[in-house]
Amino acid sequence: MIDVIIVGGGPCGLAAAIAIQETGKDPLVIEKGNIVNAIYHYPTHQTFFSTSEKLEIGGVPFITENYKPKRNQALTYYREVAKRKDININAFEKVLKISKKQDNFFEVQTDKGEYAAKYVIIATGYYDHPNYMDVPGEDLPKVYHYFKEAHPYFDKDVAVIGGKNSSVDAAIELVKAGARVTVIYRGTDYSPSIKPWILPEFEALIRNGTIKMEFGAQVKEIKQDQLIYTKENQIREIKNDFVFAMTGYHPDHGFLRSMGIQIEGDTGRPSFNPETMETNIPGIFIAGVIAAGNNANEIFIENGRFHGGLIARSIDEKESQMKKG
Repeated sequence: MIDVIIVGGGPCGLAAAIAIQETGKDPLVIEKGNIVNAIYHYPTHQTFFSTSEKLEIGGVPFITENYKPKRNQALTYYREVAKRKDININAFEKVLKISKKQDNFFEVQTDKGEYAAKYVIIATGYYDHPNYMDVPGEDLPKVYHYFKEAHPYFDKDVAVIGGKNSSVDAAIELVKAGARVTVIYRGTDYSPSIKPWILPEFEALIRNGTIKMEFGAQVKEIKQDQLIYTKENQIREIKNDFVFAMTGYHPDHGFLRSMGIQIEGDTGRPSFNPETMETNIPGIFIAGVIAAGNNANEIFIENGRFHGGLIARSIDEKESQMKKG
């Protein structure tokens, strides 16, 4: 019997594992990729919004020469934390099903085996599940919902869908690599969430015509060589080779519901106690951005990393009550 199984090896899952370890228990992290898999899939040039000290977990200092760390620095840091804290991690193993048994433990089924655990923490984030536009042609091979790097799109006509940080970052990098970029955004002005240090550069590229910016526009169809959208009640068509639909992401609601966790219809937020992070299913907790539901701008590493401490205390209290009882 495993004390605690943590599904997801991102920063918040690792922080939860460390917090559980500090109470004398032995957690197991199960991760379908390797640790901090979402950060690995960030664009190669990515710079974090947060400063390095706000990304620290387990009391291990994250020191960089930059005010804000880059993707590779974060990958190095979290690998080092996992080694120093000797966290038990099953990498490249996918959790398929979690069910509660009558003997008051959880059966965790993966693509490699089965485990029994007293408690389960879900720290799966949301980055694996993009928000689809549901337009014809979205399933074409030339359409991507993630941006890694710009080199392959040199001298190509590229459309970037969306107007927040991921879209702006992608558009700037694509232009640097020699792509012809059109940004299509349904909003009527720049998003207030855009990182303040990149907005001036983005605006300058639009002013000088390097990037074509279409506010108040909606994609209607993606074809092999064109993209069709509407703006000001007019249908417009542009030449197009590739599309980056940076339309956001959401938690795996189906996975949560399969455990019996209730999900708010409007917000996509799981049912949980914010003081303990325990869901409506006793013994199942959530940690990290998954607690925010569809609002990915509410919880980040810098505040989600503290969820593990709340969970560890809650489990300790449960164990104490059982011993007394």
